[in-house]
Amino acid sequence: MHPDLLETLRDAQRFGFFGPGSIEDAAAHAAAFVEAIAAVDDGSRIVDLGSGGGLPGLVVADARRGDAIVLIDRRQKRTDFLERAVRRLGFEHVDVWCADVDVLCDEVGAGRCRPFDVVTARGFGPPATTLRTALRLLAPSGRVVISEPPTGDRWSPELLAELGVESERHGPVAVFRRREPPGGPTD
Repeated sequence: MHPDLLETLRDAQRFGFFGPGSIEDAAAHAAAFVEAIAAVDDGSRIVDLGSGGGLPGLVVADARRGDAIVLIDRRQKRTDFLERAVRRLGFEHVDVWCADVDVLCDEVGAGRCRPFDVVTARGFGPPATTLRTALRLLAPSGRVVISEPPTGDRWSPELLAELGVESERHGPVAVFRRREPPGGPTD
C-alpha cells in the first residue's frame, strides 16, 4: 500500500467525506473490492461510482496500477479533494470526473465512451438503483462490485432475473455478472 494512502483517507474523514470509524477497517473493507476483481486482466477500465473521499476508489487504484481508473462524483468539493489526492499519491492511471453518473451513462449509451470492465460502488445509492446504473456502464463480460451490509441478502431473485445478472458474495462485497445467453458468451 502507498505510504500516504491511509493519511489521505484520514484527511477525507476529517473533511467529513465518510463516517468516524477506523480508517484501517475502511481500507480493509475496500481491499475486498480489490480481491473481488483480482481475476480481471491488467489494462482494464474501472469506474468507481460516487467516489466521495476515495473509498474504495483510491484503494483499488493503489492495487490496480495497470488499469485505467475513473473516480466520479457529482460534488465539486469531493472531486477537488480526489484530484489533489491522486496527484499526491502519483496515480497517473486515475482520472477524476466531477459529473452526475447519468451523464457518463449517456456517454456510454451513445457510444462516445467505452463501457467499463469493472464498476464499483460503496455508498452510491439504494441497492437496485446502484445496480441498474452500474449495468448501464458495464461491458458485456464485465463485473459490478457493490459493498454489502454485514448481514442479510438485499438482492431479490426477481430483481436479478429482471436485470439478467447473477451474483455471488465475496465477504463484504457482492459481485454481479451478466448471465450468459443460452447460445454462449455475450462477447
